[in-house]
Amino acid sequence: MDITGRKKITVVGGGSWATANIKMLSDNTVEKEIYWWMRNAEAVEHIQQYKHNPNYLSSVEVSIPANHVSTNLKDLIVKGDFILLNVPAAFLKHAFADITPADLKGKKIISAIKGIVPDENQIIGDFMHQHYGIPFEDFVVMSGPCHAEEVALEKLSYLTIASRDADLAACFARMIQTRYIKTNESDDIYGTEYAAVLKNIYAVASGICHGVGYGDNFQAVLISNAIREIKNFVDTVHPIERDIKESAYLGDLLVTAYSQFSRNRTFGNMIGKGYTVKSAQLEMNMVAEGYYAVNCLHEVNKTYKVNMPICRAVYAILYQKRSPALEMQHLAEQLS
Repeated sequence: MDITGRKKITVVGGGSWATANIKMLSDNTVEKEIYWWMRNAEAVEHIQQYKHNPNYLSSVEVSIPANHVSTNLKDLIVKGDFILLNVPAAFLKHAFADITPADLKGKKIISAIKGIVPDENQIIGDFMHQHYGIPFEDFVVMSGPCHAEEVALEKLSYLTIASRDADLAACFARMIQTRYIKTNESDDIYGTEYAAVLKNIYAVASGICHGVGYGDNFQAVLISNAIREIKNFVDTVHPIERDIKESAYLGDLLVTAYSQFSRNRTFGNMIGKGYTVKSAQLEMNMVAEGYYAVNCLHEVNKTYKVNMPICRAVYAILYQKRSPALEMQHLAEQLS
C-alpha cells in the first residue's frame, strides 16, 4: 500500500475515545476518507440522521458521510487502508470474531487501545501479530497523554505515535494533527503499549487511595513509585534506551492518575468508597481498562517477576476481594 496517496481510514469502536478520534481525523486537513464502525445499530442510525454520537461526546459534530457509518465491520475493513482500533481490549476478540487474516492483509493497523486482551494476556501489537499475521512494521501505537473530553473541547493535547517504521509513524501523525493536537513520534511500540496499560492500573490505585481517605501528599508518593514500577517493567520486557520522563510514559500516567476525566481513577474511587466491582461498572457505564489489565499483568508478570507492589495491591483488592483500606495501609508501608 502506498502510504503517500489518498488516505482511507476505518475507525473501529463507538465510545468516547473513538468519537474523539473521528473529530481529530475530520478536523485534520490531510485529504482522506473516514469510515466508522460501531456495534450499536441505534447509535449508527442516530449518527447518520443527527450527526453526533448519542451516547458519548454528544457535542462533537460528525461530519463524515452517513453511508460511511455502519455496523458491518468486514465491509468497512475492506474499504480502509488504515484500521484504527478503538474498542476496549476485553471486547476486541468479539468485535473481530468474523474477521480473518486475509481481511487485514496489507492493512496498516493503528491501536488506540490501552489494555491487554484477556485469556491471551497479550498487548494489542502481539495479539494482532500472532492471530492476524500483522507485521510489526505495519503496526502503530497511538498513546497519550490525551483525554477524549478535552479533545471535544479542543484543548491543546499531545499524542505519541509509535511504530518500528518511522515513515508510517510520520504518515499517521500527519493524519491526526490539528491546531489543538500535537504529535510526538517514537519507535518504542512495546514500552508505549505497556506504559499505556500500566498507567490505568495506577490510576485505579490513585482512585482507591482517594476513596479511602488519603490526601495529595500520599498521592504524590504513590505516583512517584508508580513511574518507577513502569520503568522497571518495560525495561525488563523490552530493554532499550528510553526516557521514562517523556510524555508517553510519565505524562500519560499523570493525566490518568489525576484528571477528573479519568474513568480508571473514577472506578478506583468508587471501589475505595465501598462499591463492588459490578456496581461500580454499572454506574459508570464505561469500561475501566485498569480492571481487566491488572489481572492480565498479574499473569504476565509471573514470567518476568518484576517487583510491583502497587499492581499487587490493586489485584488483591479487585480480584481477591481484600479490604481497600487495609491493602492500601499495607502498601503505604512499602513505598518510599
